[in-house]
Amino acid sequence: MTDTPTPITLLLVDDEPSILSALRRLLRPTGHTVLTATSGAEGLELLAATPDVAVVVSDMRMPGMDGAQFLEQVRTRWPDTMRLLLTGYADMTSTIDAINRGEIYRYIAKPWDDHELLLVIRQAIEQRHLQRENRRLLALTQTQNAELQTLNAGLAQTVEARTSELAQLNDFLNLANAQLRQQFLTTVKMFSSLLEMRGGGVAGHARRVADQARKLANTMGMSAAQQQDVFLAALLHDIGKIGFPDNLLNRPVSLLNSRELAEYRRHARVSENALLPLHELKDVAHMVRSHHERHDGRGFPDGLAGEDIPLGSRVIALANDFDGLVSGTHAERACSPEQARLQIKQARGHHYHPDVVDAFLILWDRGEWLAQDTHLTPASKLTPGMVLARDFVTEQGTLLLAAEQRLTAPIIARLQAMTRHDGTELGLPVRN
Repeated sequence: MTDTPTPITLLLVDDEPSILSALRRLLRPTGHTVLTATSGAEGLELLAATPDVAVVVSDMRMPGMDGAQFLEQVRTRWPDTMRLLLTGYADMTSTIDAINRGEIYRYIAKPWDDHELLLVIRQAIEQRHLQRENRRLLALTQTQNAELQTLNAGLAQTVEARTSELAQLNDFLNLANAQLRQQFLTTVKMFSSLLEMRGGGVAGHARRVADQARKLANTMGMSAAQQQDVFLAALLHDIGKIGFPDNLLNRPVSLLNSRELAEYRRHARVSENALLPLHELKDVAHMVRSHHERHDGRGFPDGLAGEDIPLGSRVIALANDFDGLVSGTHAERACSPEQARLQIKQARGHHYHPDVVDAFLILWDRGEWLAQDTHLTPASKLTPGMVLARDFVTEQGTLLLAAEQRLTAPIIARLQAMTRHDGTELGLPVRN
């Protein structure tokens, strides 16, 4: 990734002047040009009058035109502008509406953490620059391809040279496609991290479940494409809880009353509905809907049983329950890993599909179920060109860098600056 071009113009939209003042003070040291508007209509006027606004940060609840309506118009009229949403988690339906209609880049909870907000804005600027660079490369390759076709019609003697150039163009296209695939996966991980930003028992849960579900899928002989879908579904399986109040989100399931339990059981359908607008995630959405079904038909939301439950959902169900037992989100008292293993083994054939439990026990006996690469490279030893071997997240579960991210000099400089700021040495799982 190259350095972000300057200057950068940001637009802040909120009907509360005190919020705008606080954001302006926070952003003043960045050197960016900061514009403010107290309504969606005023924000649209500023965008129309100001060329090349890089990032818009909008509040959700505003009189007249709310954040969802405003960001939808921004997406339609200025699709190149990155869109961030500020909200207090008060209205799940409106928040999901804003995500779907405005295609926001990130969702930021109020009250925000200054450091995380600045990091999100920097990432949005870098993402916008990368998208522009991708479009430039694609346009360049298309132009060069057209020129090569014209030359080929009358210059047979240039076949060898043209073949070499075509190979280079294919490399460019492969690089662009690989970047787009990586961006999609990173976007899914960021979407998953929205819930985990609230901390508590949910922090890190989705990533742990995704890693273990992928191990199960591999052990059961699922194809690479199926394993990838299982991984994505596991990352997103709890996204329907995004609107839960804190007292419901952080309370073990065993302690919920009947009203809370009914609300809790709706999250599987809400998760599916949030994902269905994305065609690429259609199969993933169906897996997410069924990840609380049981082999004996006593699960929810549809009471499916046996082979009627999607295979990916059966895999995610076991990985999800294991992590819930160990982390204490299923019951008032957390289990040890060994206690969780025994409970899952005893539930073979009625709660879980026998084949999934057998694959789990194979991984357990091999010592692979809880195994994780612990070799970390200090930030001071990082060099450009290194690649992240797995996601790099904060202790609160917030995604900072996605797996397969290639480290550049600017990224390394920021990581080293974080080390100096926090006073502790960061360690990253990287490979050359």
